[in-house]
Formats: sequence, structure tokens, C-alpha cells
Amino acid sequence: MLFLGLDIGTGGSRAVVIDENGVVCAKETVEHAPFSSPQIGWAEQEPDDWWRAVQIAIRAVIAGIDPADVAAIGLSGQMHGAVVLDENGRSIRPSIIWCDQRTQQQCDEITAKIGRERLISIAGNPAVTGFTLPKLLWLRDNEAENWSRIRTVLLPKDHIRFRLSGDKASDVADSSGTLLFDIAKRNWSDELMSEFELDAGWFPQVFESAEVTGVVSDDAARLTGLRAGTAIVAGAGDNAAGAIGLGLVRPGMLSTTIGTSGVVFVATDNPRFDPV
Repeated sequence: MLFLGLDIGTGGSRAVVIDENGVVCAKETVEHAPFSSPQIGWAEQEPDDWWRAVQIAIRAVIAGIDPADVAAIGLSGQMHGAVVLDENGRSIRPSIIWCDQRTQQQCDEITAKIGRERLISIAGNPAVTGFTLPKLLWLRDNEAENWSRIRTVLLPKDHIRFRLSGDKASDVADSSGTLLFDIAKRNWSDELMSEFELDAGWFPQVFESAEVTGVVSDDAARLTGLRAGTAIVAGAGDNAAGAIGLGLVRPGMLSTTIGTSGVVFVATDNPRFDPV
């Protein structure tokens, strides 16, 4: 029995095949085109380029195996980005990714409307430029035509899930980085959606990380070489997945990672809110 892991990073997409004992059988990284920065502080990537890289990486790692032996696929990826799709499921514009810094005005609006402490009590974070909600409000304020065409909002790895299966789904960990997620309820926040007049129908169903969200479609099977019907699980945002990979599975355990960004993680057994 084999498992396929996919990670949609900033610099590239990675695929790894492991067996049921966690032994790596094959791995491949395919670089993305460099992210574009049309103005200082902006950062955008084409979702179609992620999909291109994922297809190549998958074909590379399954070249020496029987695709029928892949029992399930797990996803991780860069967090906080906004992938906006039209009524036909096509990208409306490049994704505004996690390191984009254009949204300070929208962050100020969020804080003024909700209040810093109330926002933290719901979403677990203050409004800062990296999160997804301020990116959506920036589109509302600056790209009215694109805004009017939005029918779906996905996070980067969940766009790849959509391309693999046709399902619009996410996980609790990645969704918690949008500033639209109620941490305690483990679902989208009705209060935040209502306050900013966002259509709840734009957002994917949220699953626990180990739950199956769908299966590989016939079209994706033809493009990747995977077996149609292979299960796809919810997965997690890259930092949350990395914390589990480092063994943070008991309350009080801590990890620090220094990569494209720096992250400190502490495991708790229930939500802990720090209003400072």
C-alpha cells in the first residue's frame, strides 16, 4: 500500500510517494515560474502554473509504480493565498499569495469594524496583510469587474484538489489562516461573512485533515497518470502539516521552522486566545 503526498509551495510543487511504514519510495520537485510583483510589496502567482508543476511531479513519482497501489493522496501547501474562480471554475486573475503586502487599508477596516479583541476571539489572529480576508476586500475595492465574477474562493492547495477531483473542499488548519474561520466552532464564521457581505456559497466545505474529500476524476487521471477514483484526503496548510511531521502531537510541544517564512508552533488541546 502506497500514499502520495503533494505540497504546493511558493517556489515549486513537490510530490512524494511513501509506503505504509513511512519509507520514501519516490520524490520530485518541479519549480514554479517566479511570482510576479507588479508593484512594490505585491506578490502573485498563476494557479495554472501550480497545476502544471503538480502534473509533472506526479507523473515522475509514479513512473515506477502501479497507480492502483496508491491508496490515498494527501495535500499540503502555502497558506493564506486567494484563488478566485468564475462560474465555470476558471481562475479570474492570478492568486494573491501569502507574502503580498498591499492590504493594510483593508486590515485597518477589518479591525475598525470587528474590533481587535473580538476578531482574535473568533479567528485567533489580528488583521495582518498576509491573510485571505483582506485580500478579498482589496479585490472588492480595486477590481470591481473581477469581484463581480467571483463564484468560488479557494486556498492554493485546495485549488489543486479542485483540479484533481472537481470538489471544492478545505481543511480546518488551512482555513484557520483566512481570517474568516471560527476557530472554536471549526467552521466558517457567519459573523465575519455577514459583516463583510461575503457570499458563504463562495467558500468550500471544511473537513478534518484526515477525512476523505473526494476522489481523482477521470480527466485528472488522464492528465496525471493516477488511477481514477483514488481517494483524496483534506490535508493541511504547509505549516500545520510540517508541525505534525515534526512530531507535535501532544500539548505543550513546540517547533520552530525557518524557511521562506519563520514560524513558531505550540500544540494545545483546545483553542488558546491571546488578545495582546
